[in-house]
Amino acid sequence: MEIQKLYDLDDIEFEDIAIGLVRLAKNIPAHEFFYKVNQNADLKFSRKKDMVFHGDYYDYFFPRFEAYHKFTKTCFTFISNKSSESKQKKIQTELFSEEENIKFLLNNQVDVEYILHSSEQFPDFSVILLPENLVFPIQDYTLSSEEELYQIIQYYE
Repeated sequence: MEIQKLYDLDDIEFEDIAIGLVRLAKNIPAHEFFYKVNQNADLKFSRKKDMVFHGDYYDYFFPRFEAYHKFTKTCFTFISNKSSESKQKKIQTELFSEEENIKFLLNNQVDVEYILHSSEQFPDFSVILLPENLVFPIQDYTLSSEEELYQIIQYYE
């Protein structure tokens, strides 16, 4: 008896994800930033298990901070754009390998400190009261299903 496919993954259309890009006005450590964020809002962000990206030569670790907004019933996640640490898996033998010990989730946005993600399809980031003197306005960004970060966020959701 032949197994029937219910759907073909190539035919499925994945929806884009709306995220926010957070740039800091001052270079401060994460614990200090989230302490100030937690003072301003009814959201209390806490550190969660790091998001891990497995490269060919390194495993990269990206800090995550989550909070739940009770009124809107939405989970907000800040993910560091820059890896906080990396563990080398094997020695690079190729001369022009593009993998280094530091990785950015958004390579074209290296000035972004955090990627803000929500459990909602159309997130309202205005419920997060960020300290005005520490943060530039959150930039809306659409992540297509072809981007590497899209797959990572889907995995950790």
